[in-house]
Amino acid sequence: MIRAGNEDAFFADANDQRGVFIVADGMGGHAAGEVASEMAVQIVTRELSSLTSLSGDEPTQRVMAALQLANRAIYERTLAEVDKQGMGTTASVLLLGGSRYLIGQVGDSRVYMLRNGVLHQVTKDHSYVQEQVDAGYLTPEQARYHPYSNVITRCVGAGDSVEPDTYGGQVLTGDLFLVASDGLTGMVDDRRIAQLLLARTTPARMVENLIREANGRGGLDNITAIVVQVMSVDEPDEGPTTQVLVPPKLD
Repeated sequence: MIRAGNEDAFFADANDQRGVFIVADGMGGHAAGEVASEMAVQIVTRELSSLTSLSGDEPTQRVMAALQLANRAIYERTLAEVDKQGMGTTASVLLLGGSRYLIGQVGDSRVYMLRNGVLHQVTKDHSYVQEQVDAGYLTPEQARYHPYSNVITRCVGAGDSVEPDTYGGQVLTGDLFLVASDGLTGMVDDRRIAQLLLARTTPARMVENLIREANGRGGLDNITAIVVQVMSVDEPDEGPTTQVLVPPKLD
């Protein structure tokens, strides 16, 4: 409702065997931010397009390498083009394959999982206010309305290297995933997001409702959301499973 340009970029593609879903929220001013987010989406998509199995350590390493490659490309462009200096982007990458999910995360865009009626924030923000919450200086509610709530501490393209976080675990039939920029999560709290995802409607309609809700609350930033509904799951892959879920903040 406020921004004249859209600095978000996204990618969503799935078939019966695998899915790739990416949201990137660019920064650095008009043109530069949208260049950074688009570069990140294109590079990560290209690097992960042939990845089908999510078993073992290799997929995690490939996700990290893809984000690091995007980081290097964006950073080198900021050095080569004066008008691109200071640009960067968040990146939240969700992969689904077999019976597993794998997430690569840089910045404060988020991935949520709705399972058995309960919303979990799977990723953790790389932000100033999240660090203050972790240190016990702010409550989650205070962080939500803090004047520095939009200050991120890690992004793709700001320096010559970046360390992505990764998360992984088992997928169950009926799981619902949400990948979103902070244009949504900064305007709509987790309790309301859960209510909208629990509605008996299609993923497309859920996205429309989420964006309408964020705009109804002021729409201060660009809003991008991907909703993924898991219809069925293959037999579990062999090997260890790591399940990382951050409890929702329902204050």
